[in-house]
Amino acid sequence: MKINLADKLYYSIGEVAKAFDVNTSLIRYWEQEFPIIKPKKNRKGNRYFTPEDIKNLQMIYHLVKEKGYTLDGARIALTTNSKISETITLIDRLEFVKAELIKLKESLGERDSE
Repeated sequence: MKINLADKLYYSIGEVAKAFDVNTSLIRYWEQEFPIIKPKKNRKGNRYFTPEDIKNLQMIYHLVKEKGYTLDGARIALTTNSKISETITLIDRLEFVKAELIKLKESLGERDSE
């Protein structure tokens, strides 16, 4: 899953929810369920997520939404499997390569029709 976020020190909960295409309530719920998500809060209580929080959310999203894990299963997997982060990075790279190959195939198809 490729998320589109600009390089910043902190992201608002709205930006994070939009990047993951989920509701802000789900992000808040995952924050309660997974102790690895620790956004900074200002005096008003607004959450600001760091790039590290985004990586952790990406792992949770991958396990829960893409792999179909339960929350308990995802929590256990995050604590016992240290290679989840590497796996997600590899999946992102492969998705990028696939997209580039599809673009190349389409451009070659356009040349053949000329």
